[in-house]
Amino acid sequence: MAEWGRGPGPSREERFLEGPHSRAFEFQRALRVFREFLHGFRELHFVGPCVTVFGSARTAEAHEDYAAARAIGAGLARMGFTTMTGGGPGIMEAANRGAREAGGRSIGCNIELPHEQRPNPYLDRFVTFRHFYVRKVMLVKYSYAFVAMPGGFGTLDELFETATLVQTRKMRAFPLVLVDRAYWAPLFEFLRGRMLAEGLIDAADLELLQLADGPEEALAILRAQALPHARPWMERPPLRPSRVLRERG
Repeated sequence: MAEWGRGPGPSREERFLEGPHSRAFEFQRALRVFREFLHGFRELHFVGPCVTVFGSARTAEAHEDYAAARAIGAGLARMGFTTMTGGGPGIMEAANRGAREAGGRSIGCNIELPHEQRPNPYLDRFVTFRHFYVRKVMLVKYSYAFVAMPGGFGTLDELFETATLVQTRKMRAFPLVLVDRAYWAPLFEFLRGRMLAEGLIDAADLELLQLADGPEEALAILRAQALPHARPWMERPPLRPSRVLRERG
């Protein structure tokens, strides 16, 4: 058995984050990160206007949240959006599945993990990343809105990192919709009762997060707030892939 706080051996990421290393090691890591960014840009350049759906990988197919995410994916497809997720099981699979079944485009940005996460079977295209921060950029860069379904640490991380980008004006104030009002209610009580009450956030910051009871309300928000901004991209002539860069349309 491994000792507390120690695994079978450090991964490349763990070693990188241990502190300073040789200049050659850190230069090599920087090149690998750049190459991963470039790979993501080339693979996703032609996916079209997206809506990214966040949510738990642990949600079972029989769960009502799975059905809700599936309905959202289908609704996004009918609006003309590409559905983008983390590419894994659970909520991600459900949203991709709904999009695929409705004839829309379904994209996944997968991540390499110690416990293998395989891409779900409802993806038209997926890109696997080693670095979480590269993957997060891809999940945000191509999207006109974001939907957060019930989830755990990863969902909260993605939710609040996206909200922070909007709050700090690093990206436009695209809709950020949290589905299942009852699930998110305790979080909003904490945000209002502690963070807002103690002056740690502004009332305007809370308005960045919009609650929806279910798929119908969430899709109505996206139709009103995201679709008008995405429509010019949807209606313009399609971009042509570059053979030199080995791009896929």
